[in-house]
Amino acid sequence: MFLAEASIQLVPDGTMLVHIVVIVVMVAVVNRTLLGPINRILAEREKQIRSNVSEQKKLESEREEKFEKYSETLREARSEGYRLLERERAEAVKLKEEQIRQAKQEMTKTVAAQLEALKKEEVKVRAELETEAAVISEEISARVLRAR
Repeated sequence: MFLAEASIQLVPDGTMLVHIVVIVVMVAVVNRTLLGPINRILAEREKQIRSNVSEQKKLESEREEKFEKYSETLREARSEGYRLLERERAEAVKLKEEQIRQAKQEMTKTVAAQLEALKKEEVKVRAELETEAAVISEEISARVLRAR
């Protein structure tokens, strides 16, 4: 029994309407003074974040485009460098082969000239030897004939 007497029973009356009006007024005042500015600040931050994200995406796409352009330019420069190196190497090989060919021609001419000089020297020496051999054979013949 004690519990039944101590319990609170709510009976709707005129004060309930006053309480509802006070709560509605408090909600309106809180919305206008506290939640309104907070909601505006949050909306502004969201807008700024979206703006920053879109700007970041734009910058990222520009960076990617510039990087692709840089990479393409670098590839082209490397290709051109390799072509230049290959051309220079081919020219150097051609020049080297020409120098070798000229050196061979000069050596062939030099060897031919030396062979010609040796042949002339050989003819000259043979002639001298034949003359000396004739003189020596006459001397030998004369000595053999004198000794008899």
